[in-house]
Amino acid sequence: MQLASARAVITGGVSGLGFAVAQHLVNHGGKVALFDVNEEKGAAAVAELGADNARFYKTDVSNEEQVAANVAAAKDFLGGLNVAINCAGILGAGRVLGKTGPMTLSQFSTTVMVNLVGSFNVAKACADLMQHNEANADGERGVIVNTASVAAYEGQIGQAAYSASKGGVVGMTLPMARELARFGIRVMTVAPGVFWTPMVDGMPDEVQKSLAATIPFPSRLGQPAEYADLVAYILTNSYLNGETIRLDGATRLAPK
Repeated sequence: MQLASARAVITGGVSGLGFAVAQHLVNHGGKVALFDVNEEKGAAAVAELGADNARFYKTDVSNEEQVAANVAAAKDFLGGLNVAINCAGILGAGRVLGKTGPMTLSQFSTTVMVNLVGSFNVAKACADLMQHNEANADGERGVIVNTASVAAYEGQIGQAAYSASKGGVVGMTLPMARELARFGIRVMTVAPGVFWTPMVDGMPDEVQKSLAATIPFPSRLGQPAEYADLVAYILTNSYLNGETIRLDGATRLAPK
């Protein structure tokens, strides 16, 4: 796939990793539909990217009917749909047994609903439309890129819900890729390490520095543009399929 032909739905698209992907695709001639819940940031993102290149859709990724309707509307705006990038996510931090008692089931389930169920919800809605695309020379009709986390592999204390949700994203990558292969739709996942996103930006400076110090090389937080570069490469290399790629500077998370 050429980036200029990308017609992409991007969840979590108005900030952080999602917005970096939107910028990259628009800068290379693509068009994007930004799915997010923050209307103010959505308006600012569209203003920066250009109304001809981007449109914002207020979207709860865990709402099946809303996602299906917004994906259909996005396809009309984009003039087609061949890319889905799932970046929407929440931390859902909390101990199984905290100071005030056990983690509530609602906290655990909300994290899973947004990070895992939301990714599946958007992926299947987009795939449903992608299957009808005209195939390119490789027989490709679309690409889905999900976002997991290195916490899927070595989650820290307080990340039981988050790690479970991201582990689920990793787990569904291969079976989804195998199933959608007959339609010419590829499925990939990126597992970022510690990246400079709004989530991290809200942490105290000393915490950010301590996080950076744990990363072997380069010893710094990842930049959203580096995530966007990898997503762009995945889109253009049609032999990448069914795999999760760690993007983490060789970091391995400590227990806490």
